[in-house]
Amino acid sequence: MDKVTQAVENLKKEWNQAVTQLEECIAAIESCGKMGKGTEEASSLPRLNGSAQDAQQFLNSLQCRLDPLAEQLPTFEEVQSGQETLRSWKEQYQKLRMRLRNANLQAISNIKKAAQEERDLLLGGGEESTIRRRNLQTKAGMTSAAESITESLRRSRQLMVQEVERSSNTLATFDESTSVLRKAEGEYQGHRSLLMRTRGLLSSMQRQDVLDRIILTVGFVIFSLVVLYVVSRRIGLLTLQRKLADAIRSGSISAEDVVAKVQHGVVPAPAPLAPSPAPPVYDEL
Repeated sequence: MDKVTQAVENLKKEWNQAVTQLEECIAAIESCGKMGKGTEEASSLPRLNGSAQDAQQFLNSLQCRLDPLAEQLPTFEEVQSGQETLRSWKEQYQKLRMRLRNANLQAISNIKKAAQEERDLLLGGGEESTIRRRNLQTKAGMTSAAESITESLRRSRQLMVQEVERSSNTLATFDESTSVLRKAEGEYQGHRSLLMRTRGLLSSMQRQDVLDRIILTVGFVIFSLVVLYVVSRRIGLLTLQRKLADAIRSGSISAEDVVAKVQHGVVPAPAPLAPSPAPPVYDEL
């Protein structure tokens, strides 16, 4: 059976017990004053009303507890049944209140009649009236003391019930806080594992970034050296080509010799240029 359904069934049992207790109190109040002991029964009326009020408060608390539980029942039919039970409880509660009110009116009427009969008896003469008066005084004192003790006990019981309810609410709050803390702890553990994985990924990315920088630097250095080598070779060939062209133009070496030397793997060195003839000297006339 579902926990909510079991809780509703327990509430129904408690309701029936409380209704039975309240009906007994109402019946006792209705019969108050019918025994011919008006003073004694009048002193017991507040105690009976106190018990009836406790039962009424308990019935009211049961209604408040059933109201949220009826909405949490597992099926739609059970929800409707729970709401119908709550409506019937409210109607029964109102009827019991009216019965208690009528019972108090009946008890007051009975007590008045019994008190009038006792007054007529006490005002009469004779030894029986004197003995009756003394017994009434003694019983009135004892009843008053008993009623005071009963009222004190009833107030103590109400305070204890309030403290128990307050403790139950506090425990429920603690349980809810504990569940919230456990949920927060689970979320924290999940975020912690995610942060650890993220930290590992960041470390891997940093190592890869350093490795990429090293590779780029080494590649750039090698590329620069190759470029310098190619440029230096290119400049040397251009210089050699320029010297050969100058030698061919000056006539110190012919193009056929250059081709023959290149075919044999020897590049001829250009011949030194012939000294230019000195300019003629003319005698002065």
